[in-house]
Amino acid sequence: MSTGTDTTPPVTAATDHRLSELDVLESEAIHIIREVVAEFERPVLLFSGGKDSVVVLHLAAKAFWPGTIPFSLLHVDTGHNFPEVLEFRDKTVARHGVRLTVAKVEDYVQDGRLAERADGTRNPLQTLPLLDAIAAGRHDAVFGGARRDEDKARAKERILSLRDEFGQWDPRNQRPELWNLYNGRHVVGQHVRAFPISNWTELNVWRYIERENIELPPLYYAHEREVYRRDNMWRAVSPVSPARADETVELRTVRYRTVGDMSCTGAVDSSATSVAAVVREVGVSTITERGATRADDRISEAAMEDRKKEGYF
Repeated sequence: MSTGTDTTPPVTAATDHRLSELDVLESEAIHIIREVVAEFERPVLLFSGGKDSVVVLHLAAKAFWPGTIPFSLLHVDTGHNFPEVLEFRDKTVARHGVRLTVAKVEDYVQDGRLAERADGTRNPLQTLPLLDAIAAGRHDAVFGGARRDEDKARAKERILSLRDEFGQWDPRNQRPELWNLYNGRHVVGQHVRAFPISNWTELNVWRYIERENIELPPLYYAHEREVYRRDNMWRAVSPVSPARADETVELRTVRYRTVGDMSCTGAVDSSATSVAAVVREVGVSTITERGATRADDRISEAAMEDRKKEGYF
């Protein structure tokens, strides 16, 4: 007989076993990585040394610990990458004991398969070396660190995204992904791009980096650098991105939110020298990192989607 007294014990920190937001995102990402490895024969991870690919590599290490990461890494080097990032890339690869294949845009420019663009940026030139490397490695699944909050084209792409025999993406022909069920079916010649952190935001990424104590290239934190103003962004002075005669070079304290091609990646004014400070900074930002710092995404309103249709990341 009920006495009218509620005997349910109160929920406390010790008895509350609900997952945090980061735990849910981590669990989903690890599930995706394991599913792809189980379903495909020759997966590979696109690894540039940037924060998103570093996080995906960290998740892969956790997914298969205490074993080793069961796939290799691939980087398309434009020849215009930041030296600090390349140094960090090689150090990270050595620490994890994985194999890295580097496809170089410079090789394609030198032998005439690609021609330099008038604007000097090589980011759009990465597509052909990428597709050739995928074909040469016979990779049927390619992990990437793309996130939906970065760009509207990435926002509408599935977590498992089918690419046709030419490596191209058709945004009008995408598969449903209901109840975390991922369809990896493909025929010979096709491959699938897999995005384990697609549902993460930039803030989620930085909070996870803080929680997991993940090392990143120093460019992500505030430092002094010679820069000049172009396209409403601070561009670094370098051999591949010199200042024009009408542009004033300044020494400023900046950091990078993304670390792509030096010729099209801008820095932002910042005093954030630690992960905690970056988390606070990102928490009040009102523009995505690509919108704030990537000139190649400003070529047209559909710049990212056009590149993805051709086979870009």
